[in-house]
Amino acid sequence: MNKRKEISTHDTWFSFEVKPSRIDGMGVFAKEPIPPHRKIGNLGGQVISIRAARQRVKQQKRVAMVEFGDGRALDASVNANQLRYVNHSCDPNTYMRVAYGRVEFYTLRRIRKGEEITCNYGETHHDGKLSCKCGSPNCKGRL
Repeated sequence: MNKRKEISTHDTWFSFEVKPSRIDGMGVFAKEPIPPHRKIGNLGGQVISIRAARQRVKQQKRVAMVEFGDGRALDASVNANQLRYVNHSCDPNTYMRVAYGRVEFYTLRRIRKGEEITCNYGETHHDGKLSCKCGSPNCKGRL
């Protein structure tokens, strides 16, 4: 039996808004100041097998997929929340932690009201073939 687990779309601890981003497409922005070293929420989505995730990646133009390392992945394009729009930055203000079957976001520093929430994606399925658009002085140039 192939059961798929949905992760709640309301697991955020602060107020955010999704709007156009200078980095890429849409982004998620803080509607209030957020203190440093705080959990801001869990990425919503559908837990599926790595095999199914890799098939979906091939079929979609924009993906939001995080692998857990145990044969499962979170597809944040299904049952997503606002954190699905966290864009990559080489100089991020949050980090992503994969733990306990969740994808959690924590602040690295204080985030100002109106600031875009960003995260360094680390290794991606792009294998260095996608140009980075973060605009950071420390930009690595590729994802």
